[in-house]
Order: sequence, then structure tokens, then C-alpha cells
Amino acid sequence: MRAAGAGRLSLILVLLIAAAVVGAVLLGETAFNASQWRAAFTDPTSGPAEVLWAVRAPRAVTALMVGAALGLSGAVMQGLLRNPLADPGVLGVSALAALGAAGAIVLGWAAFPGTVELAALVGAGIAGGLLVLFSARVRSPEALILFGVAVSSFAGAATALIFNLSPSPIASAEVMSWLLGSVQNRSWVDVAWVTPAVALAAVLATVAAPGLRMLSLGEETARTSGLPMARLRLLALFAAALATGAAVAAAGVIGFVGLAAPHLVRAAVRGDPARLLLPSALAGGLMLVLADLLARLTPTDQELKLGVFTALVGAPLFALIAWRAAREWRL
Repeated sequence: MRAAGAGRLSLILVLLIAAAVVGAVLLGETAFNASQWRAAFTDPTSGPAEVLWAVRAPRAVTALMVGAALGLSGAVMQGLLRNPLADPGVLGVSALAALGAAGAIVLGWAAFPGTVELAALVGAGIAGGLLVLFSARVRSPEALILFGVAVSSFAGAATALIFNLSPSPIASAEVMSWLLGSVQNRSWVDVAWVTPAVALAAVLATVAAPGLRMLSLGEETARTSGLPMARLRLLALFAAALATGAAVAAAGVIGFVGLAAPHLVRAAVRGDPARLLLPSALAGGLMLVLADLLARLTPTDQELKLGVFTALVGAPLFALIAWRAAREWRL
């Protein structure tokens, strides 16, 4: 029954994603007339075709992959830590990835294509390595959360120090723009490198899924299950760190997606952490594609940053989810 419910939900989410991506490609600030629409689909060198297939399409697909990465990472974190409030930023991976990107921008490396993204991935890799070393010695999820909070606090302070010591207001503005999160001006090159990273994270998370299921039954049950729990924990950490690092490298810091996406689909899989992974990734992708489309279509003088928009919409949404969960718990 659980498998059927998860499969049916995943199919519905895939169809909704397809519709959302089509909408994100066809809709935008620029309104086309009939001849321009015809040129967009018949003449690849025309201006309308450039807008649809070189600007909107890669932006929509990048939003999809980033959202999927955040949703997957959130599901892994909540299963690994047995905490429904865990998200990709709880262990400091997002903060260290953002610190790496901020440092690269202030040092002037942004002039070289791909260096900021690489710096963000390196920051996420360092965070993942620290977490792996710590978890090898201390297996308590509470201790891991506290260590992640410490890493996140340090990275946040270091990022603030970069703002304080930045030699140029232009560099500070670029760092702030990155930290607010956006998929604006993304190309197929961005899609080409972020997609394999998310796919690898999904494979690692799938391998670690039996361990996440055992952890939901309690630490004692997990230890006596016969599964290589230490290795599965490490794989789950690698998956979450890689997915989060790829998301931050591609789009900057975007909140609430990794936190809310698993909660939107949890009831359909009856809380099974293993079956939660795919629906959470799909839900995260759908959320971010729709959020980016709404951010583009919102009539403002300056386009809303994606991270700002997800926070504005995500906070009330998550409050509603928490209220419903508390109400069900009382009943």
C-alpha cells in the first residue's frame, strides 16, 4: 500500500512538474504576438526562440534541479536526525558553501567562469568532511545537530566578516545577491553540471534508504538490525552534503524548500523515510519552479530574489503544516 501510494504521488508530481516547466518556459515579462510565437518554434536563431530556449528553459530546469536537491537533502536530514525540523542548513553545509562562494566573489574570482560555483562546492565538501569525521566518533543525532549549529554559526560569522572587510561595495552587493538566492541568467551549462551532482546524491540517498528506515524505529533497533549502519549513515551524510552543495553552488542560499517539501508528501508514504526521498525531491523541484515563475511574474520594479520569495511564501506555509500536525497530534 505504501509503495502504491508513493508511486501514485510521484506520478502526479511528475505531471505537475511537466506542466510547471512548460508554464515557466511560455510565461514571462515579455509578451509575444502570433508571429513571434511562430518564430520561437520554427526559427532557432530568432529573438523569441532565444528568449524561450536559451533564457527561460535553462532557468526553469535549473530551478527544478535545485529544488529537487533541496527536497532530497531535507528528507535525508529529517530521516538521519529523526527530527522533522531538520533541513539542508541544519548541519552547516549551506552556510559553509555560501562562505566559499562569498570568499571567491570578494577575492575577485567571479571574473573566471565557474570559480564561484566551485568554491561553493568546496565549502560544502569541507562541511561534509567535518560531519563525517565527527559522526565517526559521535553517533548521537543530538550531538551531530549541535556540531552542525556550531559549524553554521562559524560560517555565518565568517561571512559577516567578509562583508565587514570587503574592499569594494560592488563586491559586497554581489555577495548579498548570491546569498539571497536566484536562478536568473542560468544557462544550459549550469544545468549540465548540477544535474549529475543531484543524480549522484540521489543514488547515494537510495543506497542509504534502508538505514534511514531502521533509524525511524529507534537507535536500539537500528543497531540490532544487522545492517551496516555506520556506512549507511556516512552515505546519507554524503548525499545530503552533495545535494546541498550543488544547490547552493547553482542558485545561492534558498530556504524553506528542504524543510517544507518532505512535510508536503509525508502523509502519502505514512512517514516511511525510505519512500519519502523521491516524492520529496519531486515536491522540492515543483515548489522551486513555481516559486521562480511567480517571482518573475510578480509586478515589481526589480525582480524578487528567489530566496526571498521562498522565505515569504514558505514561512506561512510551514506554519500551516506545523499547525495541522499539532492538531492531529492532539486528536
